[in-house]
Order: sequence, then structure tokens, then C-alpha cells
Amino acid sequence: MSDYFDSLETRDPAEREAALFARLPEILKRASLAPAYAERFKGIDLRSITSRKALATLPVLRKAELPGLQRAALPFGGFVSDAPSVFGRLFTSPGPIFEPEGTVSDPWRSARGLFAAGFRRGDVVLNTFSYHLTPGGFIMDSGARALGCAVIPAGPGNTEQQFELVEAYRPVAYCGTPDFLKVLLDGASAAGRDFSSIKRGLVSGAAFPKSLQDEFSAKGIEAYQAYATADLGFIAYETSARDGLVVNEDIIVEIVRPGTGDPVPEGDVGEIVVTTLDPHRPFIRLALGDLTAAMSGASACGRTNMRIKGWMGRADQAAKVKGMFVRPEQVAEIGRRHPELGRLRLVVTREGETDVMTLNAETAEPSEDLSAAVGATLQTIAKLKGSVLLAMPGSLPNDGKVIADERRYD
Repeated sequence: MSDYFDSLETRDPAEREAALFARLPEILKRASLAPAYAERFKGIDLRSITSRKALATLPVLRKAELPGLQRAALPFGGFVSDAPSVFGRLFTSPGPIFEPEGTVSDPWRSARGLFAAGFRRGDVVLNTFSYHLTPGGFIMDSGARALGCAVIPAGPGNTEQQFELVEAYRPVAYCGTPDFLKVLLDGASAAGRDFSSIKRGLVSGAAFPKSLQDEFSAKGIEAYQAYATADLGFIAYETSARDGLVVNEDIIVEIVRPGTGDPVPEGDVGEIVVTTLDPHRPFIRLALGDLTAAMSGASACGRTNMRIKGWMGRADQAAKVKGMFVRPEQVAEIGRRHPELGRLRLVVTREGETDVMTLNAETAEPSEDLSAAVGATLQTIAKLKGSVLLAMPGSLPNDGKVIADERRYD
């Protein structure tokens, strides 16, 4: 059995770089058919963008800007020239951000990362990412099916039904957040349910500290992490070497100084910027707001593409909680819906191995009814539950921060 998905993973880095940038001018030409890209590229000779140095001269598109840009030019902000009917599925993720799925096999480029995690043809996969409106479930589903796996579209929650599915179909692999895998393992142990068929996993959407890796390994599950987003799909993935995340093929990753489009020296922490080579849905220098650093040399597993250290925090105030982004714009919307509130501050912490949200809200008239109503609004807007603490006016810091990520990992 091959250790690699294909020969692209082990080619000479210079060969890969030449191939990517040989394709880039045609992708840029195709992107410029969309009015928003045409405006951004005005006056630029796109045929000359054949190197990283040249690519760095193009403007950065910030993911945080997409909700506003898309509202102004529904549905895709003028960054897609094709009509929505050309695509296979149409999604939305928190922001909201509208995302189309292509019609090709493995449109999110996830099969390669699943293969690196040990998924193989004939495996049965329990996929617990959501299939409702957001693309997470289909990102994993399409890649697993492209590999020849059978997929249980379980989605999140409903642990009792999950146990029934596992005992009936005996899946060998798991896709989902690491937090939910722990919930399932703990629940199965407490209820005396058989979860022993699961031997490997691909986790994403939340922190995967070594303590949790070791806990899964002790229970016979080797789980690997992937860095993926709802708009781009798989960006980088962990391999058996466990020495960082290997960047996916067919994309260009830059690490830039936060707030700029300027690449940082190798090893410096900066913001992840991604360019995709999909002619129907190209992203050109999309800045994700996530921090990471490039690692020197090739992975010990033999894959030769660029490696990154994984998620190292946010370059902006948005926070990823249980696999879902929560943004300052969403906190502001809570305030608009409850004008009796003053300053707001959403604090994200960890309790054990689980993300926890607490919305601190100033009000002159605190009450249990108000707390419950604000909590319901928080869940409606963020699609996540959180607690609400009402505070007297003037008690929260006046520092402009509306999301405080106070999580600490081992």
C-alpha cells in the first residue's frame, strides 16, 4: 500500500513551485472575468504574475470583509463570474459568507488529507461535521467518497443515535471536531456502548492539544488534524510524522505580516494568505485572519511541500469556537437586537477539553428574563450556545475589544 496519495506529494519543491506559477496567470485571467477582481486587478499585467514576489504585489482580500462585500453584491460579492446554477451545492457559513461547491470529484481537495490520516478505499467513515447549510460535512464527505469510502452522514449531536450507527455499521474512521470525539468516547464508556471499531480519525475545527491526542491514542484511535475553512476546503493536513501540517497541492500559501500583504521571513509568525487555482471559484490572496509560521525543510514522512505549524491564534478578533467562527459583527448584531444593552464582550475559554463562550453585557436593568433573551439571541446569531453575564454600565474594559479569546493549551 502506497504511503502517498500520488506522486505530486514527493516531487522536487522547485518543480512544484514552477508548476503552480505556470498555471497562475491563466487563473488570474479567469478570475478577472468577475467584476470585483477586474476592479482589483485594474492596471496590472496579469501575465507577469509568475513568482511569489510578483504575487505579493496583488491586493489582499480579507475574509473578514467578505460578509459586507457579499451583501453589497449578492451572492458572491462580484468575485465569481459564473452563475450560482453552475455549481453543485450552495452554502452559507457564519458571517454570513456564501460559498459555492464545484461539481468535480473532491471539490474541496480533502481526499489527500484523509489519505494521509490513514483513510482507505473500503473504509466506513463516521462523519460528524454538519450537513446543514454549512459545507463542513460535505467537505469531508466528498473527499472520503472520492477515496472509495462509505460515509455515514451523522452530523453533530444525538449521541445515542451515533452509538446505534457505530454498533450497526462498525465504522473504522471518524471525521469531526476533536471535542465531539471525546464526547462520544466518554458517553460510550459511561453507557456501556461499543465504540471500539473506530481506529483512526481526521479532526478539524477546534484545538487538538497533545493531551487529547494521547487520550485518543490510549483508546486505540490515531487521529490527525487538518487545517480547513468553509470557503477554501483543505489547506494543510497532518501526517504520520506529526511534524507540522503539510500544505495541500494545487494551492499557494503565503505567510504575511498581519494587516499587510507583505510576506514574512520563514519561521516568523504571520497571517495565512491563500491563493487557489480553481478556475470556477478562484480565491486570489485570501487573508484568513489566522496566524501560523512556515517550517523549514521537508516533512520526515517524505512529503516535500511547505509545512506550517498549524493554527497559532487570530490576526483579528474573530474566534473559532467548536469549529465555527464567531465574529465582531455578530456581537454587534446582538447589541442591535437588544438596545437596552451597553458595552459587550464575548469571552472564549476552555473547560476541560471543551470550548466555552460567555457574553458579558452591560445593562442598567439586569434581569433573568433579559439574560435568557440575550442567550437565545446569541445562539441564533452565532449558531452556538453560550452563557450570559449581565454587568453594570462602565464595568467592562473600554479597550475596543468585543471578542476576548482567553483559551490556553498545553
